[in-house]
Amino acid sequence: MTHHLAFMQRAIALSENGLGRTAPNPIVGAVIIGTDGTVIAEGFHDRTSCADHAEVVALKNAGDRAQGATMYVTLEPCNHTGTTGPCTQAIIDAGIKTVVYAVTDPNTVAAGGAAVLKAAAIEVVAGVGADEATHSNRAWITKILKGRPFITWKVAATLDGKVAATDATSQWITNETSRADVQKVRRTVDAIMVGTQTVIADDPHLIPRDGNTGSNPLRIVCGTQELPKGAQVFDSAAPTMVIASKDLKVVAAELIATGANHILLESGPTLATALLQAGMLDELMLYQGASVLGAGKSFVADLGITTVNNAMSMARISTETFGDDVKSVYRIASK
Repeated sequence: MTHHLAFMQRAIALSENGLGRTAPNPIVGAVIIGTDGTVIAEGFHDRTSCADHAEVVALKNAGDRAQGATMYVTLEPCNHTGTTGPCTQAIIDAGIKTVVYAVTDPNTVAAGGAAVLKAAAIEVVAGVGADEATHSNRAWITKILKGRPFITWKVAATLDGKVAATDATSQWITNETSRADVQKVRRTVDAIMVGTQTVIADDPHLIPRDGNTGSNPLRIVCGTQELPKGAQVFDSAAPTMVIASKDLKVVAAELIATGANHILLESGPTLATALLQAGMLDELMLYQGASVLGAGKSFVADLGITTVNNAMSMARISTETFGDDVKSVYRIASK
């Protein structure tokens, strides 16, 4: 199984090239290995350039060399006809001998690919690298299982949890390296969301400042306050959607209608706390600058918790440093 895992890890790395570029589809990577153990072809799904799924991209790159080969793919090959034909049939037609996949497809519409491949006398190995592949594809999987996009709550705060001083100043709490990392994160999501108060107070552009000339994530503004007509979020750099409601059921319905898999929340504490209490946040991405204010605006509002025993616990996923800044990502127990 060790060699299986090595090839699957390559497929997972390939799949992540599609982050922010596949919605409403999942990110998927595929690697085809010849009988001599060498890589014949690779592919990943990218709807911005081609409708083909990762398996078909790899098969087209392999051509006749796919005959008798082994395919590693991060998600169970689909077994339905949508904008493209079923990947299972393409795999069968290409003469692939063995398919190794990581995650069983949770989408009932497309599931069942493994059974179809087995019925065609193709060897199927499931579950290789499942945990790693699930994490990479957590946004789409969450959307399928919970009926709403995966939401990462991004916060830049001082060591004592302040996002602004008492005079409302907030630039800059974190250093340039941290802010550059945020731009990379923005590029991997399908949408960036803020509240109306953030637009009024800060006039954010909500565009990845990474020099990329490709299409930018959807901008979403949520709330009922009147917005300045000249706000930067209304320029032509990216589409902008306004959800003029405080009803979180309405908000959830509007978000799922966008087709987005992954939304980055960059709002102030009012909207973020409401979403947190409603169980609609999945991940906290906290950038902490090496400073203390002692007073000012906290990144989370009153949760109504009065004792440590009732504190909201979060599981840490990762931590890294950018100079004196610390970036920590936590998993939030969500509904």
